[in-house]
Amino acid sequence: MTVGMVTGDKWEGVHYFCTTRAGGVSVGALASLNLAEHVHDDVGCVRENRKRLAALLPCEPVWLEQVHGTRVFDADLSVAGTNPPRADAAVTDVPGRVLSIMTADCLPVVIADREGKVLGMAHAGWRGLAAGVLENTMHSVRVKCPAASAWRAWIGPAIGRRHFEVGPDVLQAFVANDPDSRACFFSGPRPGKWLADLPGLAKARLLKAGVQHIECSGFCSYEQADLFYSHRRDAASGRMATLAWLSGSSAESLAFI
Repeated sequence: MTVGMVTGDKWEGVHYFCTTRAGGVSVGALASLNLAEHVHDDVGCVRENRKRLAALLPCEPVWLEQVHGTRVFDADLSVAGTNPPRADAAVTDVPGRVLSIMTADCLPVVIADREGKVLGMAHAGWRGLAAGVLENTMHSVRVKCPAASAWRAWIGPAIGRRHFEVGPDVLQAFVANDPDSRACFFSGPRPGKWLADLPGLAKARLLKAGVQHIECSGFCSYEQADLFYSHRRDAASGRMATLAWLSGSSAESLAFI
């Protein structure tokens, strides 16, 4: 079985996609293409799943230890040791360097300039989103490539508004610094609860950060159990990966430092 994936509109200079749960060897609740090592899957299964994924890529992905924070890792710097960097976003301007974000309800967000000179990726759950992970990523790509302009972004599969019930603490985390974000919260079926539009919140923040063209995948990880893992839906959940890299003459032969 081939590795399952979804993507969006064609993007000059950028290759990107999000895996689905199809095409791997994991079994049970984690079937089948779980790519995470921290969810109590068989180590051999995860290695085989990552091997199958790697066959589609120009080099080994830059994996992160995601902590729902706002730190941005410069993937063009040498990495000491074997442990993945502790961050929730990464940037590169090197063709063929593959960035990756793992999710199972949170937002994977791909950001690049119109000409494909610089690339950023962010893991945006509600905590990181409210704290500014997308703004930090935009700052980092601008610093890395000051001449870049006409930004665009892709917001990948994540939990949809109908299933993302939150408490007043989440609402307050957003509206305290951005009253306009109140438009992305709707009364829930239970008193004192809200339904939050996570992709909508991300889109609004990206627009304010200067991203002109934003595409939302439209996939809901919670609803589409045949395609996606969902941490909120399932007690035991695997992880998808969203991967992206810049195209270029050196892309096919790059070896990560």
